[in-house]
Amino acid sequence: MAKPRKPRLVRNRATRPAGPSRVILLNKPWGVLSQFTDKGTEGSARETLSSYVNVPQVYPAGRLDRDSEGLLILTNDGRLQHRIAHPDTKLPKTYLAQVEGEITEEALALLRKGVTLKDGITRPAKARRIDPPDWLWPRDPPVRYRKSVPDGWLELTLTEGRNRQVRRMTAAVGLPTLRLIRWQIGGWTLGGLQPGQWRDA
Repeated sequence: MAKPRKPRLVRNRATRPAGPSRVILLNKPWGVLSQFTDKGTEGSARETLSSYVNVPQVYPAGRLDRDSEGLLILTNDGRLQHRIAHPDTKLPKTYLAQVEGEITEEALALLRKGVTLKDGITRPAKARRIDPPDWLWPRDPPVRYRKSVPDGWLELTLTEGRNRQVRRMTAAVGLPTLRLIRWQIGGWTLGGLQPGQWRDA
């Protein structure tokens, strides 16, 4: 009779650091990858986090698309990184989106209820129309406008993190996103950080 196999031990990669935990809040500029090295095609010159954060053993908790701006959290705490990035935690993330088109109550209602995308219906979101932020830095390069089409600003709070979700949601309700800034993750906010600046949380 064969001996029963011992259960295989699975290492939990989400571990705490040997030293003190560190949490860094970065205002990621437009056009910067949410990683420290460019793993794209050879010879590409895409900018990475290494241009802004020179701190050893910290890694992004989640990601922010290259063409999006705003809050990116970096940490050396694997458990915290997992909690921030994993969709099961439903950690709220708030975005400010400049969109093309007239923001109607019908569009807001759809965003709040949940929008049908190719990968399923989104969770209900908090959505409201806001005035253009008077504290916002100018984008480099500037946003391209169409003079014949109005634009406005939305504040959206999501509890999931699908690929390019905000852009897909606004497009689905007829409001293509022109500019996207992440303002808040859980209890952490961008505060007064300018593009490329960071601070310890």
